[in-house]
Amino acid sequence: MERARDSLMSLWRGSHSQSNGGVAGAGAEAEAEAEDQVVDFWIDPERTGWLMKQGEYIKTWRRRWFVLKSGKLFWFKDNHILRSSKPRGIIPVASCLSVKGAEDSINKQFSFELTAHGRETMYFIADSEKEK
Repeated sequence: MERARDSLMSLWRGSHSQSNGGVAGAGAEAEAEAEDQVVDFWIDPERTGWLMKQGEYIKTWRRRWFVLKSGKLFWFKDNHILRSSKPRGIIPVASCLSVKGAEDSINKQFSFELTAHGRETMYFIADSEKEK
């Protein structure tokens, strides 16, 4: 678990310097900032994959396709990403305060939590330790 967490943290750190902060979806100011920096998320993403994500308001688990590109983490309903695709959410990696295992917090194997500036802690579940 420690190795997986360190790997994820290094991925975050590697993209951290490319983003200017803020959290899309966390208000009009953040959305305006996200629109200022257009990212071609459909072309050559740095990392992609499925994760289960807990909803922000209704705490159900939904499978989402995640794309990391240019210091931003996008998520979508499916993995068929086109130029016209609309992300369900965007998190600038620079706004992430911590990423750590959450198996003890939510009692789910391969889970982790992400805390971002201006946003509640978000919980995710990977399909395996490797994907985590």
